[in-house]
Amino acid sequence: MRPLDLDADVVELARAPISASRGTPLREMAYRADAWTPQESERLRALFLDDVAIGDIALALRRGRAAVAERIALLGLRRNSTRTWTEFDDAELIRRYGSEPTAKIASDLGRSCSAVYARARLLDLTEGNPPEWTPWEDAQLTEGYRRGVPLAQIATLIGRPFGGLSSRAGHLGIVHANHPPDWSREETTRALELAEAGHRYTAIVDMLTAEGFPERTVRGFGLAVRKLGYGRGWGRAWTSEEDALLRRAYEEGTSLTPLRRQLGRTPGSLRHRAEYLQLRGLHANRNGWRIGPDWTDADEARLRADYGRVPTKVLAVSMGRTKAAITSRANSLGLVHGYIRPFSNDETRALDIAFRTGVSIADLAVALDRKAMSLSKFATNHGYQFGRRPRRTVTLEGLLALE
Repeated sequence: MRPLDLDADVVELARAPISASRGTPLREMAYRADAWTPQESERLRALFLDDVAIGDIALALRRGRAAVAERIALLGLRRNSTRTWTEFDDAELIRRYGSEPTAKIASDLGRSCSAVYARARLLDLTEGNPPEWTPWEDAQLTEGYRRGVPLAQIATLIGRPFGGLSSRAGHLGIVHANHPPDWSREETTRALELAEAGHRYTAIVDMLTAEGFPERTVRGFGLAVRKLGYGRGWGRAWTSEEDALLRRAYEEGTSLTPLRRQLGRTPGSLRHRAEYLQLRGLHANRNGWRIGPDWTDADEARLRADYGRVPTKVLAVSMGRTKAAITSRANSLGLVHGYIRPFSNDETRALDIAFRTGVSIADLAVALDRKAMSLSKFATNHGYQFGRRPRRTVTLEGLLALE
């Protein structure tokens, strides 16, 4: 089945089923003066879709804010709001976050789950144990699995992790339309949990095999989880809260991995958004998220003096760094290794003079401050066969004077 391509405006796949009482017949309802008329419901729907604040809707309809919020939930209205968060919204989020499903909070506040997650992270709120699944969440999960909607979209829609989706689907006895035919539900659940934890595909394949699941190839495993929709963004517009979180991560120099999981964004999405917001180079840490020690002016001065003259391995040990760190920093400073720098015209002339005057390769390497093996290879490629020659001390200026 072909996956459904959701756009940024779709925030509900199906309405939650309404449970009716059984055994007792329904009696006629008494007339209520405060009952909602069809005209009021339609006006509420129009104002809500125009992104009008709930408080303003209550004033326009001359009803209480709680009554309007309840009616919005009963009508199944949800949206990706662009409104700024008010003090009331923040207080409500602080009171309910972690104890109620995110989807329920988002519905009452008229916002998306991703917006609620972003705001909660800005307010430094932490989730406790996951709350019980609501009928609305079960309805979205069931419909999403039936249509073959990628799991990344379902997770962002209802505000649940991948592992929670797969576990709940097993409890409900439903199977995703794109579920691999030779995979069990337990294997799928475990694979998504490990993928969400940040493990590489190669490591996940080995872990699953060690746990008794069938042995998979890395290519086959990647195709299977991608078919389910793991790790795929779906073009949601960035909210101001998400931008604020990204700015704070760059200013504080923290890792983007937790932010990527929380917002349901891909690494490429975060990178492109950071470039759009011109956040490069704004880290509080001078060297970004590198684990090694910071480079001081004295370290850089020594690197400039010794790079290319002292073997990189020896230089790395003496400076307490890795060879990769030495090479990376040298490249960022525009340094060229002495043994791999291009041959100048004077060096090429000195090579020709040394060949004609009986100078050995070893002496010529000392005069040119190059490795003998590199110089011998360069000479051979240009048709110079030195062979065995006696050693003597020469300089570049002395060789050029012999011409």
